[in-house]
Amino acid sequence: MIKLLTIVARHGQVAMILGLLAGFLLKDLASALKPWLPEMVAGLLFLTAFRIGAPRAFGGLKDGLSSLKSVLFLQMLMPLLAVILFWALGIAATPLAVALVLMLSAPSVTGSPNITLLLGHAPEPAFRLLILGTALMPLTVIPVFLLSPELGSLWNVLSASLRLTATIAVTVALAFTCRQLFAPDLAERSARAVDGVTILALAVIVIGLMAALGPALYRAPFEVAKWLGLVCLANFGLQYLCFRWLMWRGAADIAVPTSVVAGNRNFALFLIALPASTTDPLLIFLGCYQVPMYLTALVMRRLYARALAQEMPT
Repeated sequence: MIKLLTIVARHGQVAMILGLLAGFLLKDLASALKPWLPEMVAGLLFLTAFRIGAPRAFGGLKDGLSSLKSVLFLQMLMPLLAVILFWALGIAATPLAVALVLMLSAPSVTGSPNITLLLGHAPEPAFRLLILGTALMPLTVIPVFLLSPELGSLWNVLSASLRLTATIAVTVALAFTCRQLFAPDLAERSARAVDGVTILALAVIVIGLMAALGPALYRAPFEVAKWLGLVCLANFGLQYLCFRWLMWRGAADIAVPTSVVAGNRNFALFLIALPASTTDPLLIFLGCYQVPMYLTALVMRRLYARALAQEMPT
């Protein structure tokens, strides 16, 4: 079994692409998995925290100020700039503007450390941004929602983000405890097996996340294609700009994980926090958003590797 899981980990990109295709094609399975998404995401976070362990996760606390700056820039400054831009253009209330502002206001997706690992980089910086970003979200969303009443109720978002923070805290604490009790010194082979389980979890989760997109693809393929192009531009564009900025600042050690977080946000959080009148027009956006997220390791690998190689001394 361990050998099979290490093979899955070695071919993680293929498994994630297969998950995307299954989400498009297996509509009944996607609908069946959709109600279990919260539990599956919590399980994914448990696996990630178990894989990293408390010592490695907290080993970078000395870089806490750097992580805090990154979270404030990504989750508060960027959406505020977007609000100002969309207001100036007169499109602040359009579904596209609302979707992009909500995306920029959200913390990292749970799978960002796993995506970073697939890219061949240490997942700990992405994990710290995930934890810190989620914990600070009840504060970072306040100015964004105060300036954007069309986004919906601030109180609903605050209560949902607080529940999410509590869920993550309990899940991570449980994972760290299990790691300390049962596998304090996780061997490399066993770690790769955990990676394999995590990849399988990601592949299954995306099937449920695509539940709204499969039917829409058959019903309105051109609308889906439009949204897909926009979300790919937003996701990959944010990653590219963030990566170039950090490389220019000389922060090559955190450039990849921070860039992965910049483009891949937990946009789905707002679907459980805001009224249907706000979120229904954004369901196709959410479904399309999974595509660049799950293709990040494939699309961005060469860009990140080439740029980092150029920075290395010869």
